[in-house]
Amino acid sequence: MTKSLHSVKPSAESSPPARLDARPGGSLQSVTPLDWAEMTEPFAHPPARWAWITRFSVRPLLVALDVVAIAVGIVILELAVDGPGFDTPITRTLTFGVCLLLGLWTGGLYRSRLSLSALDDLPTLVGRALAAAALSALAQIAWAELTSGVYDVNWSYLGGAMVVTVTVALCRALGYAVVRRARAHRLVAHRTLILGAGRVGSQVADVLRAHPEYGLHPIGFLDADPPDTDPPRILPVLGGPEAFTHVLLQGGVRAVIVAFSSMKESQMVSLIRTCDRLSCELFVVPRLFELHQVESSMDTAWGFPLVRLRRATYRSRAWGMKRAMDVLVSGVTIVLLAPLLGLISLAVRLDGKGDILFRQERVGVDGHHFELMKFRSLRPASEAESQTTWNIGDDPRLTRVGRFLRSTSLDELPQLYNILRGDMSLVGPRPERPHFVSQFQSLYPSYEARHRVPSGLTGWAQVHGLRGDTSIADRARFDNYYIENWSLWLDIKIILRTFSAVLLGAGR
Repeated sequence: MTKSLHSVKPSAESSPPARLDARPGGSLQSVTPLDWAEMTEPFAHPPARWAWITRFSVRPLLVALDVVAIAVGIVILELAVDGPGFDTPITRTLTFGVCLLLGLWTGGLYRSRLSLSALDDLPTLVGRALAAAALSALAQIAWAELTSGVYDVNWSYLGGAMVVTVTVALCRALGYAVVRRARAHRLVAHRTLILGAGRVGSQVADVLRAHPEYGLHPIGFLDADPPDTDPPRILPVLGGPEAFTHVLLQGGVRAVIVAFSSMKESQMVSLIRTCDRLSCELFVVPRLFELHQVESSMDTAWGFPLVRLRRATYRSRAWGMKRAMDVLVSGVTIVLLAPLLGLISLAVRLDGKGDILFRQERVGVDGHHFELMKFRSLRPASEAESQTTWNIGDDPRLTRVGRFLRSTSLDELPQLYNILRGDMSLVGPRPERPHFVSQFQSLYPSYEARHRVPSGLTGWAQVHGLRGDTSIADRARFDNYYIENWSLWLDIKIILRTFSAVLLGAGR
């Protein structure tokens, strides 16, 4: 049994270097970056011959094990292939295996987890196996309908399905044992920073040090006003909130655990969002964690429930599909709407003086400026006026054509070129002018966070009627909700609602 860290006197080998200010209130400025980044605790870094293990995560290992399990299940049954076709035993079993892999993926059994248990996976595994068997039967029926027109489901493949399911469970149990052993020997150890150096933060650090099988190696705390603890904390306090980015980058931090801290919640949210651009996982110790019911989607560390925050949207694999969809849709739409764009250009030219296109500097992703394009709907104004005047729907400078273009949102069509060029996306927070961005950032703390993703032609705030002269605080809240909960389906839903609003004549 592992001894409690409080009952073991730290040796000179495992204690922080003398230059570290490990007392409450100790700051990062009292040490050089590599002093604390290279903690001298044994196995803080894996031996060179095992370093390659740290480049792999649990997910590819589990996929590989399940593929092996399907192959082993087929070999165990010694299925004979009678000839080419879908109705051969080996093909039916492979069909079941593919359906099972898809079911396990959608069921979340390939996600990275701290606590690995084949028994915890078993209910979901059995349920997905039953669903895969049903899909395999439907596939047999569909194939028979396409080929002979007469179907008779051959249920003999269920024996192979059962063997495959059992083999998958056994392979996962073996794989989990290997991962736990690699973590326990610090061959896989993700450097972890704890936000909050109070009682709960210290307990979490002690648990992770005493139980390396969770794969998290704490290197220290971050707290603006760390309280005294009894017994004294072993790990150093590396500074306050201002040192957060520096600690993440210089310390090679791969995981951040948010415990209870003296920092304000608004300040904590800002710090957490700093991780969005960095390759580190985020865990939160929930309030009233002693009463918190642990759900299947949560992680646990020796009795501590940990909520794993969702990976930042632009770090997900689906984010690349978003950009591909932007290029495809904007390019095709520009080609299809070329005649309409020509007619609108002619109408704008005949309606008054000035350029057909109105160009204006806007603030996009990460605060970068770009030139947004629209069809001109207002009579020409000075450059200074256009940059600092808040336009409203009944602006007296609106031309006749401009009023129609605004009511139908056709004035926004040139932004398809902005999307194709990469300045914008189809869906995202609407971009604003630099003059107003600087004002809104000082008035609304969450406004700056909406620049984490590319701005969009339409957005979650816009489909809720927050456009024109409406609440900026509400817009920022809706935009940040979109970023935190992004999915391809949410983009599609926003686009469909935008078309609905345009067809119903919901103008600005």
